[in-house]
Amino acid sequence: MSIAALQRNSIKLSFLLIPLIYLAGCSSEEAGQASQQQGRPPAPVTLAPVSTDDVEVSVDYAGRVKGSRQVEVRARVGGILEERLYVEGQRVEEGDPLFKLDTEPYAIALQIAEANRRTARANLDQAQRELNRITDLYARNSISQREKDQAVTNLELAEASLTQAEAAVADAQRNLRYTQVTAPISGITGLETLSEGSLVDAGTLLTSITQNHPVHVRFALPESDAAVQRLARKARANAGESQSFQASLLLPDGSSYEHPGQVDFTDSSIDPRTGSVSARAIFPNPEGTLIPGQFVRLSLVLQKLEDVVVIPQTAITDGREGPQVYLVSDDNKAQPAPVELGPVVETRQVILSGLEAGQQLVVNGQVALYPGAAVQVTNAPEGEE
Repeated sequence: MSIAALQRNSIKLSFLLIPLIYLAGCSSEEAGQASQQQGRPPAPVTLAPVSTDDVEVSVDYAGRVKGSRQVEVRARVGGILEERLYVEGQRVEEGDPLFKLDTEPYAIALQIAEANRRTARANLDQAQRELNRITDLYARNSISQREKDQAVTNLELAEASLTQAEAAVADAQRNLRYTQVTAPISGITGLETLSEGSLVDAGTLLTSITQNHPVHVRFALPESDAAVQRLARKARANAGESQSFQASLLLPDGSSYEHPGQVDFTDSSIDPRTGSVSARAIFPNPEGTLIPGQFVRLSLVLQKLEDVVVIPQTAITDGREGPQVYLVSDDNKAQPAPVELGPVVETRQVILSGLEAGQQLVVNGQVALYPGAAVQVTNAPEGEE
């Protein structure tokens, strides 16, 4: 055999040996990894039983307190403002006197109206007596039909004059009564707009009263919030019917307001300028803790979930198929379980699917786990010694 033929055979043999050498290397590497994993000590983990609970899903929004009613107090008659009868900023009850106007012109007008009423009543009495006399004469054919008709007309005119005079008395009495301006509602008074001694006309603004029990908290729901969209759709579907969602307040000092409230209004459309849905909540305010104009944080309960699985957020890891948790099998091996996540409620994660109550969940030490990893439970699961 020639030297060239020998060289060709050696080259062919080397090409055949290369794959065998590679396979042998891979097998030894995998065997080394398996032996390394078998040589690892079991990972220490802490278990906790999966449990269910009733939770409330809530979100927080910034809101501003407003009085449930704000009424302008205006003069109903003109005159000189003689006296302010309240302390600015104090609470008043409906019907309490606030201002006193000069009463003299209206008292005189009332006297004139009453005198005119007495005159009209006297004229009516005289017309009635005249009709009675003429009726008697007419019965004896002493006067004509025309004279009798004229007596009847005079009586009717006298009755109309008396009615007009009585209306004038009622109007004068009303104007005199309006010289004392009273509170139309109960609430907190504002500053007076005109000082004592000022000349006011009918309709002049004197002050305002804000009703602060209950109060309204107005806030905006962002368009991007999925829960908000549900609220808006429900509002549009009910076309004006009031919505009712439980709400609570966080005061500026960080404390919680003790009285719960209700969302009684959500707008049926989204404001194109702000991209939000206007809403309003109503809260009782018997102690006057909430002040109109105050900024607060409003917590709105959007959904109540009953008997749902809740676990610590730290128990969740990222798997190939998404969020997952680790369970422990009877032979102390780690088993991943894909889960569907719901909302987070007070650092607890709601699980919509993937877990059942009673399963033993790894709540500590899951970061170092992998499927099938041996584990050492550092705390005994419930029901075991």
